[in-house]
Amino acid sequence: MISTLYHAPQVDHELALVHEQSAVAFPKFIPLAAQNYLVRMFRDPYLLEPQDRVELIAQLRDAIATEPALPELRVLLGMALCVNFEAQSALEELRESVYLAPDNFLARLKLGELLMRLRICDQAAEETRMAAELASNPLQSELARRQAATIRTMQREGIERGGYSKLLSVFSRIRNWLARVHPVRGRAVLEG
Repeated sequence: MISTLYHAPQVDHELALVHEQSAVAFPKFIPLAAQNYLVRMFRDPYLLEPQDRVELIAQLRDAIATEPALPELRVLLGMALCVNFEAQSALEELRESVYLAPDNFLARLKLGELLMRLRICDQAAEETRMAAELASNPLQSELARRQAATIRTMQREGIERGGYSKLLSVFSRIRNWLARVHPVRGRAVLEG
């Protein structure tokens, strides 16, 4: 945290230049270093070093403490948590952002994207559908359309968690385990 409170003037000047050159406008209460990390994360998430991701997450949590009712901050935090491979925390933040602003396109789209990546396709499809309904321009509509198409492909190819196939595979594994561990008793249990 000390590094976030004290910056050399030269570093602050360089961060200000990066921020001025980016087309993204961030609220003033998000620290300049966090804005720089966010710009880099949007360009390529692999550019952020692990310590940069941790610092970004800490700064976004501080910003949320300042403005807890702003859903966009929670979306940014959820995205940063995803980049840092903290899926459960990201899911909680994105769900909270949807709870705070049910009519927020980005919150719905990013929640749907995370659910899709976690292979929870039914919920992902629903969130993406709601995002598509909230789209206010052609770019947003196209993003939601592409995401929905990817989810449909995943569902068609059977790439999702849960469902009957998962349940049947569990019973199959139990049957195989019983047959290995107790060959005589396992066969008797399976035959009834």
